[in-house]
Amino acid sequence: MSLAWKLGVTVVLFAISVTAAIVLIVNLLGTPPVVNFTSPSPGAPVNVRLQTVGSFGSGSHPTWVSYLVRSPQGQWVHTTVFQVPEHTRINVTIDQYDSGSPLRNQQLGQVTGTYGSVASLNGRLFRVINSNAGNGVGHTFSIPSLGVNVPLSGVNGNANLCGAAPCTTSSPHNVIRFSFNSPGPGSYRWQCFVPCGLGFLYGNGGPMSTLGYMGGFLKVVA
Repeated sequence: MSLAWKLGVTVVLFAISVTAAIVLIVNLLGTPPVVNFTSPSPGAPVNVRLQTVGSFGSGSHPTWVSYLVRSPQGQWVHTTVFQVPEHTRINVTIDQYDSGSPLRNQQLGQVTGTYGSVASLNGRLFRVINSNAGNGVGHTFSIPSLGVNVPLSGVNGNANLCGAAPCTTSSPHNVIRFSFNSPGPGSYRWQCFVPCGLGFLYGNGGPMSTLGYMGGFLKVVA
């Protein structure tokens, strides 16, 4: 085996090792943290609070729309991955700070998969939002595998909207509440189905396809 051949093999193996290390680091750094919600007592409901913002306002994608999760300690975390116990009532509150528009698919304006197939908007129950009226729909919270879909009514686009997360309740917003029952253990994808990736083909790129912005995972544990 010639010295040149050995040197070539060494260089190739080193390059592969460096590439693997870079991929590993990128994957580790690019994975949003998991916010863990536990039941205060066996069988008791779990309360989850999220917010949606029109622009995250910082980081590598400051103009992207995003979700955030409020931790049990009261801190807003830039993530879309959260963990809940199995077979438990999950009470969700979403503070919606983004403007809206008419839906391309009006079926996404219907509430499904929640207790009573209803949600509340600023304290008033609703089963469907007519996105062609009012301020339209800003986002949805949808877990397709569980049949859960809740449209999030938009805020008036002419208002002084929050421009950087986390937003505070002093900015114009809507409060949407609903509940659903968590299934057995597993990892369940959830997603916004309003194409809100401005600057991307049909609005479906960028934040729509990036974990930590407009989609994430509901992790259910025993």
